[in-house]
Parts: sequence; structure tokens; C-alpha cells
Amino acid sequence: MDTARSDSGGWDCPACDRRVPGRIRACRCGFEQPGAEAPAEDAASGSRPWAAGLPLLAVGLVLGAALSLYPWQKAPPPAPASRAATRATSVVHVPTVAEPPPVETADDAEEPDPAPEPTIEQPDAPKLEDLVSRVVPAVALILAGQNRGTGFFIARDKVLTNAHVVGGQSSVRLQVGDANYTARVVNVSTGSDLAVLQVYNTSASQAVLTLGSVSGARVGEEVIAVGSALGVLSNTVTRGIVSAVRKAGPVTLIQTDAAINPGNSGGPLVNRAGQVIGINSLRAGQQAEGVAFAVAIDHATQLLNGERVTDTQTPLGSLTQMLDGRSDGDQQRARGEQEYGRLLEAAARAASELDSLWDRYAQSCVTATTPAGDRPWFAVYTSGAVRVGNSSTVDCPRWYDAMKSRADAFRVEVEKAAELARQRGVFPGTARDLRRRYRLQWSGWDR
Repeated sequence: MDTARSDSGGWDCPACDRRVPGRIRACRCGFEQPGAEAPAEDAASGSRPWAAGLPLLAVGLVLGAALSLYPWQKAPPPAPASRAATRATSVVHVPTVAEPPPVETADDAEEPDPAPEPTIEQPDAPKLEDLVSRVVPAVALILAGQNRGTGFFIARDKVLTNAHVVGGQSSVRLQVGDANYTARVVNVSTGSDLAVLQVYNTSASQAVLTLGSVSGARVGEEVIAVGSALGVLSNTVTRGIVSAVRKAGPVTLIQTDAAINPGNSGGPLVNRAGQVIGINSLRAGQQAEGVAFAVAIDHATQLLNGERVTDTQTPLGSLTQMLDGRSDGDQQRARGEQEYGRLLEAAARAASELDSLWDRYAQSCVTATTPAGDRPWFAVYTSGAVRVGNSSTVDCPRWYDAMKSRADAFRVEVEKAAELARQRGVFPGTARDLRRRYRLQWSGWDR
């Protein structure tokens, strides 16, 4: 495009299409007119009076260019298409900036895949026969008066069993293989049906079992139950699975289909790792097949730490109430049975002390007795049933008076418990069965 001065003394800037005065060589957009000479009047500006104003004019042009950059200035009109090619060499192209990727919101983002859970390598379970051979030597037959049951060693001189196995006895006998031991009942929790025995003069090589936890029990895992079936078949082993883990009141029970028969009570329920996870306790009546229960071993751990489950019912009572809906009268009767059982348990401990007093002096002082119940000294309740003689070493009349006085006080407490049971609706037959369990049966209680 011809950039020479037009007749009017000005020229058109090819870069921004502005009209530039002829005396100005450069447009304010920065385009400079090539090959143009300064006008004669510019050369002679030093002698012209208006030439002194040119610096101010230049400053004004610079300020005008700067003001054009502010946002309130309108952009120059676009150049005609015919002039675009001419300006192409002077146009600065701004590179295109790629748009940033969209930001995902919490709702749009996909949930990350959960981290895989660490795999815990489980040791290979021993063969079943190897497991049994390790467990059986630690299991004992318990002889507690008329009761027969099972217990197992958790230390060389300590055995766990059910509370209902030892009944109200203060001491029991154990049979472990060919060995016989005497043990003292040191801790009992009726609410969890557990008891701890202190064993005397055991072998230094006595086998013991390791305690596990119900928290590791899994439904479907294989378990074995070891006990003295029917009270005479010691070292009986049955196999089953964990059917469920249930709550019966405050007590956790492990349900299993391993056979638990009378005499198995108090024996261990062992997992394939050889850990005791339960104490075999009961089965759900004669009408149920393959439904037996063990008290979770965690309750035994609590008892060993000095904690007891205090509840008005044993696990059997709680389970029975859970399995069948009963009326308020039935529930009151069940509570009465539990209360009566606890009172008889305490009475049985007192009776054991009177057993010792009787056994110590009766041989020297008593010439004849008429049997009158589960304890030989119950004969003092029947007039003429005891004949007292003389001894050179014992004041027999004085001993017998003391024995009779303590026996009468014992009778008063047992009769109070029986009256409370009657008021709670406990059936006479049930009361007799409970007294028989604790070796407290005497025909006079029913009069």
C-alpha cells in the first residue's frame, strides 16, 4: 500500500488503519513509515516558533497509546479483509492456551477401589488325630459327690469346669488317666456356670490347654468336644462345627452340632488350632438333635481375673427363656428356681463345713445312726436317730450339742429358702431336684 502523503498532508497506517498526519513518520501503534523523510518544516523546526511544542505532542501520543490499554477503552475496529494480508507480517499471534481439565466434584468422582485387606497366613491345622492326642491328656473326669462331669487343665495345678458340675462341693476328686487328684473349688460364677479348681500334687508333666477367644470363632469352622460321656466314658471325643454364636442374657454361647451328652459338661470345645474357645455346658433338650452349647471361654478369662457374671439366671435358664416365649408366671417361676439354686449353693458350702465337723468326731462319739438324707449329720433332725457315746479324748456331749446347734441354724436357712421358692411358684419336684443336685435332700424339707 502506498504510504506517501496524500494531498491532505496525511497517510493511512497499514497496521491499524489510522489516519496519521503527514509530518508524523510513525503511527502510535508502532508502525513506522518506511523510506519517508522528515518534512522540510520538521527540519527547520529549530527556527520555527511552534517547534518547541513537538516534545509535548510526543508525550501526548505516548499517553494516548498507554490509555488505550485500559479496559474502558474500546478496541479499534477490525481491519477490512482486503488489508489483512498486508498486516500479516506485523500481527503478533497469541498461542492458544489449552483449557484445564474439568475438576471432578465429590459427587462426580468415582469411589477408589478399596485397598486389599492384608492376608494373614494361617498355620496348617494339625491332623485331627494329632490334635486329639494333644487335648485328651489335659482333660479330667470330675467326681463331685453324686455329680459326674468333666474339666480341663489350664495350668499344671488349675482346672476349669462348669459350676453345675461341682454343685455346692468345696472339694472334688479328679481322674486323669491312671492318676487321681484332689482339688479345691476356689472360684464359682453361677451366672456364667463356670468354676475354677485348685489341684494338689499334680505331675510336673501334666498337659495343659491354651485358651483362645470367641472373637476368633467363625461359623462353619470345625471343632471337637472332649468329655466324660454319661459320667463314666472318659476321653470321649465328638466332632462338629460352630453353628452360631449367640447371646443368652449377659453370657455368650457357642452353638455347635458336636454331641454334648450328660457328663461332657465342663469339657473343652477346641478349634483346629488346638485352642479352647468354649466350655461345653448344655444341649437344647431331648427334642433337639445337633443343638448344643458351650460357654464362651472369654467368661472363664474374666473369672480368672476375679470378675463374675452376676445374673438372676444361669445360661440354661436364659437359653430356655430365649427358645420359648413364656408367660409372666413362667418367668417368675424361672427366676424363683434360679434364686433357690443360688441359696442352695451357699447352703451347700456351709454343709461342707458341717461335714468336716461331723467326720472329725463322729467316729469317737457316735455309736449308731439312722440314715436320714444326703448328709450323715441330717440324722440329728430326727429324734433318737443318733446315739452318742463317751470318749476318753473328746467331750462327746458337748461336741454333739455344738453340732446340733449349728445343724438347727442351717435348717432354718434352708427352710427360709424353700418358702421363698414356694412363693415364687417353684414346683416341689423342681425344688427336690435342686436339693439333690447340691446333696441337700432330706425328707423333712417337704413336711
